[in-house]
Amino acid sequence: MHICILSGSTLGGAEYVAEHLNDVLETQGFSTALFHGPNLSDIENEKIWLVVTSTHGAGELPDNLKPLFDELANSQKDFSDVRFAVVGLGSSDYDTFCYAADKVEQTLQAKSAVKICETLKIDVLNVDDQESYAEEWLPSFIEGLK
Repeated sequence: MHICILSGSTLGGAEYVAEHLNDVLETQGFSTALFHGPNLSDIENEKIWLVVTSTHGAGELPDNLKPLFDELANSQKDFSDVRFAVVGLGSSDYDTFCYAADKVEQTLQAKSAVKICETLKIDVLNVDDQESYAEEWLPSFIEGLK
């Protein structure tokens, strides 16, 4: 099974989590493709998306992921054959905690993509090891693939 991992990161935290999940999935026998800020044309034929994103500024997607989701929102393509999950990183100090993860989820669902498990929202204030925390969530993602 092939999994497309998309990361959106401003300071690197989401990128590290995405890379860690990529490594864990590969050791479990999954084929993966890891993208840091792809264009829609890079991934439009991928059927399983794992999106790992931080929240930037006032609840925005990071600059390296925003163009993809703008393009996706404006696309006429049907994404009902895409299954996805989201991992969001943010700080609960802000009232826009993990808004980018919510935006990813809403955009994909508006395009008929199918969410396969609950979104993981990591509060960087309370979780020191975000990579391990995300790894603990990974079995629910894998279960959703079945």
